[in-house]
Amino acid sequence: MGEFNMITGVHGEVGLIEGLRNSEEPVFAVVFEKYKSKLYSFVWRFLKDSVLCEEIVQETLIILWTNRLNLDVSYPLGPYLYTIARRLTLNALRNAATAGQAREKLWLNLNEAHNETEEAILLADLQELTEQAVAKLSSQQQLIFKLSRYEGLSHEEIAEKLQLSKHTVNNHLVEALKNLRKHFKHSGVSYSILLAWLMIK
Repeated sequence: MGEFNMITGVHGEVGLIEGLRNSEEPVFAVVFEKYKSKLYSFVWRFLKDSVLCEEIVQETLIILWTNRLNLDVSYPLGPYLYTIARRLTLNALRNAATAGQAREKLWLNLNEAHNETEEAILLADLQELTEQAVAKLSSQQQLIFKLSRYEGLSHEEIAEKLQLSKHTVNNHLVEALKNLRKHFKHSGVSYSILLAWLMIK
């Protein structure tokens, strides 16, 4: 546990990805401990089979290790791992449901869990991506963006609060959104989803 806290605390997500790219097995052990329970809970919602869930979690993390050299430090591990686990889970559903009754039961589990699981994962992924993108903005852009999108202040209120002109505030927001758009596009998220996410923040 001490090693886990040291690695994640000092290096964070980027450090974990870089460690994986450098084939550092202790870092992989940290990632394994960090995500195994989350992945298991995700897969369990669909399969309701402990043995199969364990196998899919292990295979997901093995795929991560196998493809470690291709990891992108700008893309968080969570969405990447959930994508792998989701694909393996769907494959398991197709392969396991040979009898009509079993198939119906499995797909019922899938349909019941789909909406809440997908929504929760999407929101968590978008929040993580947004936080990473905002952290890359200049300090002034970060401040103005958070006041606008997180606290709901108008351009006039931000200008008054920071003793800036309304024009300056608007320019900072335009640049901030432009940079966020680039970050989300690189991560495979459309700009419309970004805007929708910012509106519900």
